[in-house]
Amino acid sequence: MRLGSMRSVLQHPFTFLALVAAVLSGASVGAAEIDAAAVRTAMSEEGRLPDDLARDSRSVPEAVIPLLHIELGATVVDIFGSGGYYSELLAGVVGEDGKVWLHNNDGFEAWGINGLRDRFDKRDPGNINRHTRSGINLDLGEESMDAAIIVMALHDIYVIPKRYNGEEYVPVGRPANATYFLEQIYTALKPGSRFVVVEHAGDAMMESEEVFDLHRMNESLARSEVEGVGFRFVESSDALRNPNDDRSAIVFDSDIKGQTDRFVLSFEKPAG
Repeated sequence: MRLGSMRSVLQHPFTFLALVAAVLSGASVGAAEIDAAAVRTAMSEEGRLPDDLARDSRSVPEAVIPLLHIELGATVVDIFGSGGYYSELLAGVVGEDGKVWLHNNDGFEAWGINGLRDRFDKRDPGNINRHTRSGINLDLGEESMDAAIIVMALHDIYVIPKRYNGEEYVPVGRPANATYFLEQIYTALKPGSRFVVVEHAGDAMMESEEVFDLHRMNESLARSEVEGVGFRFVESSDALRNPNDDRSAIVFDSDIKGQTDRFVLSFEKPAG
């Protein structure tokens, strides 16, 4: 247990006594799934990056991470985790016996390079393995993970590469193979494990290409694509919904950046 977590426990005598009673009775303290309270404890750790603290209120990780249904000691992959915001929180909740894989490709690593430098070069962010691979190759093996999460990055798999020719943006390539990408996640997860998707919501009345150009995704498409490789939809959360976002602007627009309407979906790889 990290020092900050132990201090938090000692400051709450009822929690401390409950832990002592569990140990004396022979119960496994680590058997309980990580809940919102555990995530808040990780969020209160001393030494977290200022940018992470500023992000907490808009990302509401205490509502997202519990959807992974993980326990102490779990191994979790943060897919296209960029600067590692979620990776560090996950490392805090899975404990010293757990492991977090911060997956990136070159693009996502470059996008989050400042956060990565602050997180890893100047301090110890916990038990995180940086795992950078090419393109959409995950290289995670078979049934190696207890959970997986992808935050506001699934849409990038579907974006058609374009270049401005002086008058308009024209396609210069094809989108990535989404089925191959999702199948890798399915293969990497153990049976019964969860996969959580957080994504910028798109306008269902728009054509899919228009939605992807805004770096958004329609919820119904996200669900059908993930279910299409074998996952079972389990639950969703409205914690990141914003009815004031009309979904018509690109997510980098200064008027909506950091405040987009987002959906949160939790899927399970069927056991057996």
